[in-house]
Amino acid sequence: MALVEKFHVVAAERAVATGQTIKEGQIVSLNTSGEVVLQNVTQAWAYGIAGDTKSTSASSMPGISAGWQNRVSDYFDETKASGQMTVYHSGGEFATDQFASNVSSANVGAALYAVDGVLDTVDTQSSGVVARLTQAAGSYPSGVPGVDVNGDQALAGDNSNTYVEIKLLV
Repeated sequence: MALVEKFHVVAAERAVATGQTIKEGQIVSLNTSGEVVLQNVTQAWAYGIAGDTKSTSASSMPGISAGWQNRVSDYFDETKASGQMTVYHSGGEFATDQFASNVSSANVGAALYAVDGVLDTVDTQSSGVVARLTQAAGSYPSGVPGVDVNGDQALAGDNSNTYVEIKLLV
């Protein structure tokens, strides 16, 4: 549902393959035409991490209700105007809520792999190491005054509103 860009090296713009549904923060690959697709068993090689959402049913912006959308005419598709998606690659540090449940119990420094577009501790799709865990799963501050995390309200998202922090290696 969300990606917090703490530091990034390369923010590429790539065309998105037709029919894709990709949440911001998921791991993406390239198809044989060089278009962005959600990483999966047939597209196991990880190209980077999605910086935009391509959906027809829900927003994936950090801390935003799924029914909220930036521009009504886009219908939750942040790639609609250009047909391109921001994909971060070549390193960087990010916080994301797009991870498998077993990542919640992983130790800092654990190797993370991509399985169907989410981070996982087991390389079942031969993606190779795509990231290293730098902060265990937990609440992430939103920057809005409150009481949840260091004086801020916790940022909402998938995985029971928890985020992991990673060092991207692809």
